[in-house]
Amino acid sequence: MATQSETATEARIPLSRERVLAAAIDLADEGGIDALSMRKLGLELGVEAMSLYNHVSNKEDLLDGMVDAIVQEIAPLEGGSDWKAMIRQRAYSAREVLTRHQWAPRLIETRSEPSPTMMAYMDSAIGILIEGGFSMDLTHHALHVLGSRILGFTQELFDDSSNEADSPEAEALMLQQLLQAYPNIAAMAAGANHDGDSILGPGCDSDMEFTFALDLILDGLESMRDREAS
Repeated sequence: MATQSETATEARIPLSRERVLAAAIDLADEGGIDALSMRKLGLELGVEAMSLYNHVSNKEDLLDGMVDAIVQEIAPLEGGSDWKAMIRQRAYSAREVLTRHQWAPRLIETRSEPSPTMMAYMDSAIGILIEGGFSMDLTHHALHVLGSRILGFTQELFDDSSNEADSPEAEALMLQQLLQAYPNIAAMAAGANHDGDSILGPGCDSDMEFTFALDLILDGLESMRDREAS
């Protein structure tokens, strides 16, 4: 949150859409997207909330602009001819950005219409696949299976965060209850290798899981491309 002197200094700088979006992203980074309001944003910038509407049409326009700004933070591709390396570079760069803005995946999922910025980003990803020898049909399927991974995130089936404060005793009891009701889930939880921790507690490395899934998908797509070509 900006100090009083910082706010006074910023208030003397003319507002712009870029300043409004940057301040909104800072507020979301600090308190989450649900804590963002036009009133708080105006306070952060040292202006009345109504002044913001000269630069964003409404709250939805603000949120759309924030998504665009996040996408524009993703590092541009460095070039090359290896399509797998380029897709990995794009996905890992996006993941690094979304790690800084942990509220962004949920916001991206709520946007109903892709903006020109998002369309250009996806067009670039499609171009990588086409240049990599994929047919239009296989490119279409590839984009569906890559899904949000091309933007650096996935919707996880298991959320480990709710158990981070559990004691070993509580976790053992939960595992025993799972074993009785859901033996296959319990067996996976007990046997999965998560750096010494169960899937029920801390230690599930989301970056490792992201890489595992991305590599699996890319290897499968490469196999399908080669099979289609032959």
